[in-house]
Amino acid sequence: MDKTKVSASIVVYGGYEEAAAAARSLRRQTVGVDLTLYLIDNASPDGAGERIEQEFAGQRGIEVVRLDKNLGFGGGHNAVLDRLDSKYHAVVNPDILLDTDAISALCSYLDAHPDVVMVTPRLYFPDGREQYVPRRIPSPLALLARQLPLRCLKKYEDHYLMRDEDLEKEQELGFCTGCFFVIRTDVLRRIGGFDRRYFMYVEDADLTREAMRLGRVVYWPGARAIHAWHRSPSKKLSSFLRQLWSMAIYFRKWGLSPNKHGRADKNNQG
Repeated sequence: MDKTKVSASIVVYGGYEEAAAAARSLRRQTVGVDLTLYLIDNASPDGAGERIEQEFAGQRGIEVVRLDKNLGFGGGHNAVLDRLDSKYHAVVNPDILLDTDAISALCSYLDAHPDVVMVTPRLYFPDGREQYVPRRIPSPLALLARQLPLRCLKKYEDHYLMRDEDLEKEQELGFCTGCFFVIRTDVLRRIGGFDRRYFMYVEDADLTREAMRLGRVVYWPGARAIHAWHRSPSKKLSSFLRQLWSMAIYFRKWGLSPNKHGRADKNNQG
């Protein structure tokens, strides 16, 4: 029996060692599907693109794409959208490591749940601590709470991160983080990929809202991965200001709050 055709993309901007480790783990662990992995160098200034090409170019099931300028997170993933001939597509950060065949498991979940269009697994830090990946549709206060450690904002962060839900069980999401998810390729094409107005930050929340128009978006703890999670907005002023800009794009497009069902308000969908 032919294996399901699946594609995956990793966008690289510096950090060859980490990106290469992610790519090797995807190749090693993904055995249940027919995987084509796209390694997209976003004009890395540190020579990571050259090293990625030297190691992986020509390997079966891997395509290396070298961009001549940095298109940002979503723009980098969009660079291969027209090449995809898969049933499912995985968006994977370079700081993800697989220790099980998570991609095949997530694809099997989508096979069994035709109403689900996008799914994300359970994630852990390298030291084994669990990450709070499932999220509700963001509000301005929730996103600010993620960057500003103020006690008055803590309740908004906790609600946003679904800390009032049992994460041992699958949950429907309003925001599927872009560090690792699998989406139906026809849905990704219909959406048009990531919104090109974002350079970095919040584009994954936007893509989730677009996907929610076409079906359910789900957190499924039956698959797992390791995520190093290098958060920069709170460490660099330039990154924080860029996130504020992306938030402005997002809330102008979708409005300031979800409707009572946690779905996008059709009057605010742009």
